Amino acid sequence: MATEEGSEETTVSDRGMVTIPADLRRRLDIEPGDKVRWRTDEDGALSIEVTRQREGAFDDFEPVDAGETNAVEAEAEFGAE
Repeated sequence: MATEEGSEETTVSDRGMVTIPADLRRRLDIEPGDKVRWRTDEDGALSIEVTRQREGAFDDFEPVDAGETNAVEAEAEFGAE
């Protein structure tokens, strides 16, 4: 529910959960698995910070031989995860 310009309002459930409004999730690119860090200042003002926790962040990296094993050969033999 939109309130004043730039703010949104949600209701706290009986279990203490809140829903991030869809418009904010889209604008801030918040996806399932992301984490939210809650902070308060000395005046009691609440702020949150989104911490991205995306799975597969390293999927685009190629294996590199570090000298002890040959990652390229191991991937050829056993396959990629």
